[in-house]
Amino acid sequence: MITYEKSYDVIIVGAGHAGCEAALASAKMGASTLLLTSNLDNIAHMSCNPAVGGLGKGHMVKEMDALGGEMGKNIDATGIQFRVLNTSKGPAVRASRAQADKFLYKKRMKWVLENTPNLEIKQAFADQLGLEKGQVTGVLSSLGIFFPARAVVLTTGTFLNGLAHIGENNFACGRAGDAAALKLSGSLAQLGFEIGRLKTGTCPRVDGRTIDFAGLEEQAGDSPPQKFSFSNNRIELPQLPCHITYTNEGVHQAIRAGIHRSPMYSGKIEGVGPRYCPSIEDKVMRFPQKDRHQLFLEPEGLETREVYVNGLSTSLPIDIQLAFLKQIPGLEKAEIMRAGYAIEYDYVPPTQLYPWLETKKVAYLFHAGQINGTSGYEEAAGQGLMAGINAVLRLRGEEPLVLSRSQAYIGVLIDDLVTQGTAGEPYRMFTSRAEHRLLLREDNADLRLRDLGRSLGLVSDQDYELFLQKKKDIQKLQEALETLKIVPKEAINQRLRSQGWTEIEQPMTLAEWLRRPELKVEDILSLKPELSGLLESISLEARDQVEIQIKYEGYIRRQQDEIHRLEKMQGLKIPIDFVYQGLPGLSAEVVEKLEKIRPQSLDQASRISGVTPAALSVLAMYLRKRELAKAV
Repeated sequence: MITYEKSYDVIIVGAGHAGCEAALASAKMGASTLLLTSNLDNIAHMSCNPAVGGLGKGHMVKEMDALGGEMGKNIDATGIQFRVLNTSKGPAVRASRAQADKFLYKKRMKWVLENTPNLEIKQAFADQLGLEKGQVTGVLSSLGIFFPARAVVLTTGTFLNGLAHIGENNFACGRAGDAAALKLSGSLAQLGFEIGRLKTGTCPRVDGRTIDFAGLEEQAGDSPPQKFSFSNNRIELPQLPCHITYTNEGVHQAIRAGIHRSPMYSGKIEGVGPRYCPSIEDKVMRFPQKDRHQLFLEPEGLETREVYVNGLSTSLPIDIQLAFLKQIPGLEKAEIMRAGYAIEYDYVPPTQLYPWLETKKVAYLFHAGQINGTSGYEEAAGQGLMAGINAVLRLRGEEPLVLSRSQAYIGVLIDDLVTQGTAGEPYRMFTSRAEHRLLLREDNADLRLRDLGRSLGLVSDQDYELFLQKKKDIQKLQEALETLKIVPKEAINQRLRSQGWTEIEQPMTLAEWLRRPELKVEDILSLKPELSGLLESISLEARDQVEIQIKYEGYIRRQQDEIHRLEKMQGLKIPIDFVYQGLPGLSAEVVEKLEKIRPQSLDQASRISGVTPAALSVLAMYLRKRELAKAV
């Protein structure tokens, strides 16, 4: 073994979406950072579908951007189709999604990493962690070089003992084309970590030249496309359509006929797959009443003919994949360029982490991404950003950053993981997981988190100036709408009638008038043409923000009041070294769970399965006694 001549503050293991955000956060906060990856050419590789965002996921990308992360900027620079989902619904559940040119996506991210001060990148597998007195000391690579570090962040994706399956065939890999990490998982087990096994899968890629698009439904992006990042960037790449097709009974028959050769149904796969992104064979077998399943044909880039068949994740043998593919409308003559496959991998159940993603067993060791049992690029990247931030804060001796459930979807994600675990299956974010969705909208992510990102040193001067201007615009427009009034004169009501709007019977401010669901900020000009100059000087983002805040003011205030009540009731902090053993009124089962999770507050303890309201009351009583004793 050779000890490397240089020591680092933070080492990031893995350069997927979690590793990239962790490395950038660490380096931008001034820590000397090393990013270790098994393949320099596959940094930020999109091994599954070539897209960013979606329900719940798009919210997290916006939050990362507000904090100073890179994913939002990267997709804006490399996206080839942008859509806002759920536009007919309320603002809380609207979500952005974009198709990426996956080759440009990883190329640009690699360029960003290589040009970030304080950050070095090296190609090598991590085989083992260094440990001294319960604290991580560095990483031993497969090259026999030990890289010393004061903190380590593991973002290993699906590489830990990764095993891919295509029918009866299986082979070790981290993903198709990359070798698996075969030693690190054993090293973690030797350190006393519980290790679990999960499974995920991917869809076939087909040659676009062999697809008959003529009879398929075209799905165009939004025009103009709406960007992810709050920064002053533009979407400049050409935009491409996707297409929609469906499975049918012929597809289902081919799958049922070959199901005995599926590794999922033959017992070859041990890991549990994602409930909310099942394979096509799972859909067919579990939902026999459905006569078709929707598929999306997604282009993988501007300079490739590869098309990703989203919704067709499978690990069936290649001959069956060919057979059922040719039953799908538009794909009758399609040629497979890359077969679909399933992959099993080790993960470390995240209840072994503190809420700032540091492991409980080894100090200064952090986990982020699929090693924690999550699925999806966005979930991984959000954890990576937080782990990178907290690794540096830990080294500085400062308080860790823990986002609350009412502050960010990233806070919901991490709290779910460290409190409840993954329930034995890959965790996926949905808007329904958040109790305070109306406060955690995409449009206000910068208002929630931009100042925090700035205080950490992650937000540039230019981006922060843009944010301050937006806040000024919002305040200026709000003040005007809450001050200016309209009165029920005949001239005013005549204008209202001419637009098909209800007349007014008493004076009201423009803000009160705007609360009507059918109205928009621009409609004010029909009553107050003199405001045209003000509206022209204010960004569309600021206008939308004012409109949402006015229309939903009552609901927003109600959720904020609810949060304040919960904070008063359950805001009691629990010290890390709190002794649960021997407390009268706590059962052995409750004590065991509290000892394992080590909740940081009574609120977090309330979400642990099996911790009863009675146990919470007992715990609250002892915590208050402890506080009183300290005060005396």
